[in-house]
Amino acid sequence: MTLRGFTIDGFLLALIAVVALALVMPGPGATGGLLHMNEVATYGVAVVFFLYGLTLAPEKMKAGIKHWKLHLCVQLCTFVLFPVVVLLVGAPLKRFLPQEVWIGFFYTAALPSTVSSSVAMTSLAHGNVPVAIFNATLSSLIGVFATPLLMAWFLSTSGEAMPLLPVIGKIVLLVLLPILVGQAARHWLAAWAQRNEKKIKLADRAIILAIVYNSFCDSMMEGIWRGQDPLRIVAILAGVIALFGLIYALMMIPCRLLGFNRPDTIACLFCASKKSLATGVPLAPIIFGANPALGLILAPLMLYHFCQLVIVSVIANRQARFALAEA
Repeated sequence: MTLRGFTIDGFLLALIAVVALALVMPGPGATGGLLHMNEVATYGVAVVFFLYGLTLAPEKMKAGIKHWKLHLCVQLCTFVLFPVVVLLVGAPLKRFLPQEVWIGFFYTAALPSTVSSSVAMTSLAHGNVPVAIFNATLSSLIGVFATPLLMAWFLSTSGEAMPLLPVIGKIVLLVLLPILVGQAARHWLAAWAQRNEKKIKLADRAIILAIVYNSFCDSMMEGIWRGQDPLRIVAILAGVIALFGLIYALMMIPCRLLGFNRPDTIACLFCASKKSLATGVPLAPIIFGANPALGLILAPLMLYHFCQLVIVSVIANRQARFALAEA
C-alpha cells in the first residue's frame, strides 16, 4: 500500500493488528494460553537467527568493506552516540515515564541497525548500497554481544540486576549458534534460500509477530497496561521522533567533515539512524526473561520502528527525485 511520499509496510500493519488483538483478547496468546505462543516465541528465536544466517551472503559485504571511515561513523553512532543521547537528553525526563518505558528507550538505543529497510531505502534514494549492506550486517553481528553488555551496564546503574553470564549463554545458544549453522547451511541451501526469499521473509516476520503478540498478551494479563494514560503513548511517540531527528541531524556533521559524497552520506545517515525491530524483538525475551512488562519495554522500539519507516521513506523518495533531476 502506498501514499504520496512514502510506502506503508504490510508488516507494520500486521504489527499494529497483533498489538490490537492482544489488547482486546489477551488470554489465548498469553504464556500458558490456548495458542501456546510462549513456546512459539521461545523456539522461534533460534529459527529467526538461523534464517538470518542462511540469507546472509558474505560476498555482498565485500563490495563495501573499504570505506572504513564511514563504517566507523555508523557503528559508533549505533552503539555509542545513541545510548549517550538517550542518557543525556532523556535523564531529566525519565521521572515522568514508567521505569519500563525508560528501560525501553535505552534498549532501543542499544540495538543494532536494521538490515532490510536500510538497504532498501538506500537503494531507493540512489545511495551506496554495498556500504549499506556491509554496515547493516556488521551492526547486526556486533549487536549480538554489544546490546546485552550495554543493557547489563544500564540496568546495574538503574538498580536492577541482569544475570549477564546466563544471558550470554542463551545468546550463544539461541542467536550466535543458529547464525553459524545458517551460514554453514548456505553450502547446500543458498540457491534454495534465494529462490524462496519471500517465503523466508514471511516466516521470519511471522515469528516476530508471534513474539510481540505473546509479550503484549502477557502484559495485558498482568495488568501492566491497566490505568496507563493514553497521553503516555503520545509522549513516547514524541520521544522517539525527537530521538530520530536528533541522531539524524548529529550524523550530518561527520558526513560533512569527512567529505562523504552524496551516495555515501545517504548510506551513512540511513544506517546510523535506524534500529532493528527484527533483532530487538527476539533478543528481548532472552535479555529480560519472563518479564510481564515486556510489552511496555518494547513500546518505544515499535514506535521508533514505525517512525523510522515513515520518515526515512519520505526522505528516500525526495532523494530519489533529486538524483533523477541531476542525472
